[in-house]
Amino acid sequence: MAAPPGIEITVGAGDSRVALSGDVTIYTATGLEAPLDGIAADRAVRLDLSGVGRLDTAGAWMIAALQRRIEAAGQPFEIAGASAKVESLLATVSGALPKAEDDTPPPPTLADRLERVGRSVVSGLSFLLELTAYLGVFLARMGRALRHPGEFRFTALVHHCDEVGVKAVPIVALMAFLIGVVLAFQGATQLQQFGAEVFVVDLIAISILRELGILLTSIIVAGRTASAFTAAIGSMKMREEIDAMRTLGLDPAMVLFVPRILALLLMLPVLGLIANVAGLLGGALMAWIDLGISPAMFRTRLIEGTDVSNVLVGLIKAPFFALIIGVVGCHAGMQVKSNAESLGQMTSSAVVVSIFAVIMADAIFSVFFAQVGW
Repeated sequence: MAAPPGIEITVGAGDSRVALSGDVTIYTATGLEAPLDGIAADRAVRLDLSGVGRLDTAGAWMIAALQRRIEAAGQPFEIAGASAKVESLLATVSGALPKAEDDTPPPPTLADRLERVGRSVVSGLSFLLELTAYLGVFLARMGRALRHPGEFRFTALVHHCDEVGVKAVPIVALMAFLIGVVLAFQGATQLQQFGAEVFVVDLIAISILRELGILLTSIIVAGRTASAFTAAIGSMKMREEIDAMRTLGLDPAMVLFVPRILALLLMLPVLGLIANVAGLLGGALMAWIDLGISPAMFRTRLIEGTDVSNVLVGLIKAPFFALIIGVVGCHAGMQVKSNAESLGQMTSSAVVVSIFAVIMADAIFSVFFAQVGW
């Protein structure tokens, strides 16, 4: 039967002496909690354990908590009369106690800031190198498909053309139509102040054909397709289907990357043309309603004031945007780990990165065409 614990506290001029006796275990240590909590932390404490019979982790935790409280107040804490077994148990329990976290980290130094900037730059360059490597893999597999047409999966290409292109037509056409309406309405509001309402046709045509048609189409396709590519390939990677492909002698790049990216290359220019037509129709309708510019007048002004180079500028961008969206989506899918959280993170990352890259590429193209006089 466990001997009930006893405690004797003697408060001196400069320290407190505490003597424990009996069995200090989970069944008997409850009565020690209040006396130990009442020991003042404003002086040194000497704990005598020579009279302790049994000590388990519950009792050791109470002693370790008392020691931490006294030492946190800046006072010394001494344990005397403990056997080797008791000392080992106390050391184990003290080491397992949770450490107090510092809620106020030291302010970052200049070296810390430079290190963060350097790491970010290196990480960005590594990411660009990885995307370049995936682009190279796609081009290499395309070359192999041209040399060995039997390895090319035409059925998968048709399927992805349907997913990427045909099913995106309604949202792309609606978006472009509404953009044309907005441009016509806002342009008319401004140009009416100068009596130059007829130039709203030039505004709509140049804005949609050169920039907004293909740019907004690419952004919508990036949101739909980059996420779909990442989710599909990432799910296969989570279920180890890609490893199974390699085991069966199938090339994941040929089976997964080539049909998807090639479908984007084929369908994005088509979607861009549809967006251009829908945007011009929306602008023509709004110009007719708001400004009284008839469809015949709109068409005449469009043909006279808009050069075919505006259409070419927009369509030239389409294959590059398609490559960016496809490569980013496939790369993100291959980075998925074996958990659902990673799949969600990489899916959202693919959308953000592809949209950002498309806008950056469009800005580069705008500067380039301005320099060459297009």
